[in-house]
Amino acid sequence: MDIIIVGLGAVGSSIMEELSNEGHNVIVVDLNSQKVENAVNQFDVKGVIGNGASSDVLKEASVSSADILIAATSDDELNILCCIIAGKLGVGKTIARASKPEYIELFKNDGDLGLNLMVNPQYEAAMEIFRMLRFPSAIKVSEFSEGKVELVEFRVPQDSPLQGISLKNLGKNFKAKVLICAAQRGGKPIIPTGDFVIAAEDRLFLTATQKNIYSFFRQLGWNKPSRSVMIVGASTTAYYLCAAIESLGIHAKLIEHNREKCVAFSEKFKNTEVILGEGTDHDVLIEEGISSTDAFVALGNMDEQNIIMSIFASSMGVPKVITKIDQLSYYDMLQKSGIYSAVSTKTSTADEIIRFVRLTESKESASVKRIFHIIDDSTEILEFEATESFKHFNIPIQNLHLKKQLLVAGIIRDGNLITPSGQDVIKLHDNVIIVTLEEGLAALGDILDD
Repeated sequence: MDIIIVGLGAVGSSIMEELSNEGHNVIVVDLNSQKVENAVNQFDVKGVIGNGASSDVLKEASVSSADILIAATSDDELNILCCIIAGKLGVGKTIARASKPEYIELFKNDGDLGLNLMVNPQYEAAMEIFRMLRFPSAIKVSEFSEGKVELVEFRVPQDSPLQGISLKNLGKNFKAKVLICAAQRGGKPIIPTGDFVIAAEDRLFLTATQKNIYSFFRQLGWNKPSRSVMIVGASTTAYYLCAAIESLGIHAKLIEHNREKCVAFSEKFKNTEVILGEGTDHDVLIEEGISSTDAFVALGNMDEQNIIMSIFASSMGVPKVITKIDQLSYYDMLQKSGIYSAVSTKTSTADEIIRFVRLTESKESASVKRIFHIIDDSTEILEFEATESFKHFNIPIQNLHLKKQLLVAGIIRDGNLITPSGQDVIKLHDNVIIVTLEEGLAALGDILDD
């Protein structure tokens, strides 16, 4: 496909790299000539230097023959304007990155003013944090099939009763329907078989219903619910997070150094305690009770400050610490500091846009419903709808010629999750969750090694 990406910040660069690696014809547009030059030199892409909202610049990028334009700058208004102009010039479809709540509501319908998709990185990050607060023992929580299935990442501590248990015996030891669908050991991804034996420090990924995850963690002695949370930074992400937290009844305390933002948040969120203060000042954090809070969320504008605040919160014994970082190279630093939960608007946005591109790529790929990258982007977890094009219905999974390093991790049928065994089958209109080390699966049929 011919794809134009406007904006080579962290989000745009990530999308460029992935789409280029998938073999698409990518043209990047940015005002910064050095960024464009670096992109052209490092990846198989073409570049145009200029304002993405300029019709002349877009024409130079061959917008009229492009299948998709992705406006991924940090400026909402510029992204929306860019998509509108591109639509007038004949581009196939448009995607705009936008964070402000009013724009999401204004352009909520597909095709409004030429916008086919509006991606809200801050909202996605807030919902990811919200899910972590529901499962404090988890490093990360994602949803499939409109929340009917959860994907949970967690670490196996040294004293865990999971140590030494093979996956085929997991159900005998714990009375909960969960499936360990992926693992990371020694930094390497593994699609485990039933003979896989769990060891300390493994990073495990399981799929199950919310109810069964609660039951599983409870049997492990984990998952004390978060009843209070301290948030630093009155960002857009904090706005969405506070709204979600209030609906759950968690007591939230927000610390922000900007008086105007404090006033705005206190007027909007009646059940959130808003404190005017500097979140990087450890005396302020101590005075506001950091040592007695169940969770701490660092949502400042600077990664380095978020990391420092999170390390301090961890040293004060906060059970759950969540850090917003945009430079993913800092992630290893956090891990070694004992802070395992981090969110990035970059990855959530990129995954959403990549999914849309795959949906657009062919009629068959319209079966892709959801996609996540895990384990340093080496592993994909996808949700497909089983459409008539699949052609392999009612065959036991053990008899399907599946590609290597691939696992059927869940089947959602009539709104219920089936934790699949070798005897289970795929039926028409099922939603099927696939875990794979292979990139670029566009349709359910791609899981077969024909």
